[in-house]
Amino acid sequence: MELLEVKNLGKKYRDFRLEDISFTLPKGYIMGYVGQNGSGKTTTLDLITHVCKTKEGEIRVDGIRYEDDPVRYLESIGYIGEELLFPSDFTLKEIRAVMRSFYRGFDTARFDGLVGRFGLPEKKKVSTFSQGMSVKLMFATMLARQTKLLIMDEATNGLDPVARQEVLGLLQEYVADGEHSILFSTHILHDLEQIADYIYFIDDGRMVMYDAKDELLEGYLIVKGGLELLDDTLRGQLIGIEEHAYGFEAVAPSDLADMLPRGIVYEKPDIDRIVIHFIKNKNRIAVEKGAEGGRI
Repeated sequence: MELLEVKNLGKKYRDFRLEDISFTLPKGYIMGYVGQNGSGKTTTLDLITHVCKTKEGEIRVDGIRYEDDPVRYLESIGYIGEELLFPSDFTLKEIRAVMRSFYRGFDTARFDGLVGRFGLPEKKKVSTFSQGMSVKLMFATMLARQTKLLIMDEATNGLDPVARQEVLGLLQEYVADGEHSILFSTHILHDLEQIADYIYFIDDGRMVMYDAKDELLEGYLIVKGGLELLDDTLRGQLIGIEEHAYGFEAVAPSDLADMLPRGIVYEKPDIDRIVIHFIKNKNRIAVEKGAEGGRI
């Protein structure tokens, strides 16, 4: 069953437009939501969490629209971002009291158990917490609620490698029962290599690619070779060609492997390289269109 359904979502600002964003996220899965700064990632998350509103498109969380039951809709969603969402002079005592009074499904015993597991200091102000401790505190508050969908916006930024691995482990625990899902927006694409089931790549407010991670990695190759091999036919087959003094690198659909010229080498990609080359391809097309427009 789909936990999150986004259909034809759009939002217009003066100098930016989010347009026709559609995807589904089944229960028990993690989706990586990736793109450059200003691509529309945060706008999408703000629309899902209802921080901002739109009349374009429809969003359902566990089958419920915000318009049908706002309380149930919002209580189904947990959010973890880069910044701690509590006053800096709060201790765990104040946070516990606020969460208990604000969320009817808040499980104090669960919260206390997670606080103990994470080794969070009971009497220190949260302003003294490290980035890793702050993220773990947000996890404790979210996991102690009866949330179904966890939305993460660059939440692993600034974490050391050990803390990052702990957080990724928590994400996998969250979806392990098959009833919860995660929408994870991040610039650290290596994290998505480890845990994501789906990848949604957005650029300039529009979808560029959307696929299961394994299908995406199987569907493309990183190809490399000398510049003398880059004839017009090969250029037309490659995505995001990056030329340098020693040759070139690009992405190609994996079904082209047997048709590549002799001298071309290829290897399996990672998500980072696929995304980079797709961005380069988009930028190249934009430059070419601009040049054509200048000649007319």
